[in-house]
Amino acid sequence: MRIEAKTALAISSLLLFASNVQAQSILIYDHSISLKSGESSEVAQVYHIGKACQSLLKGSPEVEVMQGPPGVTAVIREEMVVPRGMGCANPVPGGKLIISASDVDDYSRTCMVVRIKMKTSEGDRQRTRDINISLFPKQ
Repeated sequence: MRIEAKTALAISSLLLFASNVQAQSILIYDHSISLKSGESSEVAQVYHIGKACQSLLKGSPEVEVMQGPPGVTAVIREEMVVPRGMGCANPVPGGKLIISASDVDDYSRTCMVVRIKMKTSEGDRQRTRDINISLFPKQ
């Protein structure tokens, strides 16, 4: 198999570009959760790291509910997290996304849209995630 010079140049340029890209991530454990009235669930780790697994955050991540059912809230609990999904072994500053339901009267199913906002050394970043939620009244 022979690789043409143009193809080899394109591949090497792509690899060089990819090696300079900063890794960033919000690791979602589950895209679908179920909650009873009064329950909470940890659904994601939030962090922003560089290619050497160093944190690029300059402040605590924040979450904003863009769409969701009444009585359901989202918060980010600030803590050290291990971005294993990015191949890192040491904890970095970040947080965990917690979804909570209060006062659920009837069963419902909906999609919650959350926006994660982060201040980083690369500037302000926003990521949006959809989470399917099934809500159940307490019995």
